[in-house]
Amino acid sequence: MKLESNGILISLRPFNERDSLAHIFTRDFGVLVGMMRGAAMARKNRPLVGQVGATIWGARLDSQLGVFHWDAARNMAVPIMMDSAGLGFMNSAFALLVALLPEREAYAALYDETIQMLADLARGQGKEAYLVWEVNLLRELGYALDLSRCSGCGGDVGLNYLSPRTGRAVCDVCAAPYVNKLYSLPLNLNTTLRFLESVCAQQGAEIPVMRKMITVI
Repeated sequence: MKLESNGILISLRPFNERDSLAHIFTRDFGVLVGMMRGAAMARKNRPLVGQVGATIWGARLDSQLGVFHWDAARNMAVPIMMDSAGLGFMNSAFALLVALLPEREAYAALYDETIQMLADLARGQGKEAYLVWEVNLLRELGYALDLSRCSGCGGDVGLNYLSPRTGRAVCDVCAAPYVNKLYSLPLNLNTTLRFLESVCAQQGAEIPVMRKMITVI
């Protein structure tokens, strides 16, 4: 079995003295997991998290741990490295992709949005770009947030609350009896964190440490 696509190297950790276990988020096949032979000791063309390039994943059987051939085109993490906040956002995004996306399920729109987020982080648009990305991730996970109209009356005035159950905005009038149970708007990283914690709980997973480290303001 062979799969070919473009992707982002989102996780790389040593497997033994020579090889590494990698996660690559591809445009056509979502997250792929496999071995990178010789990556742990490579000195030339060393695979690095944040690289974007062409990959081939191959395995004799569909159920086997595959092996990657990785051809990096560029490293989108390089211009982010000197920005500690931007680097934190990138690491959090990659950790969430590894933790929450099922293997070999395509998320083409989210892939493009991840590329855009990395470009925005490189331009110093950290918190804003990352917040948009988390909203997009929640959409792909089945938590599409709708801030355009009140879920109770359909109005578009006084939308200062968000329902944790439906992910839809609630106006001041409709929110009055339930204020203590609703999230406040405007949307921020603390709010998206609560939704992500709910997703993790449903999947029996822990929220990644990298996400917890982000200052949620």
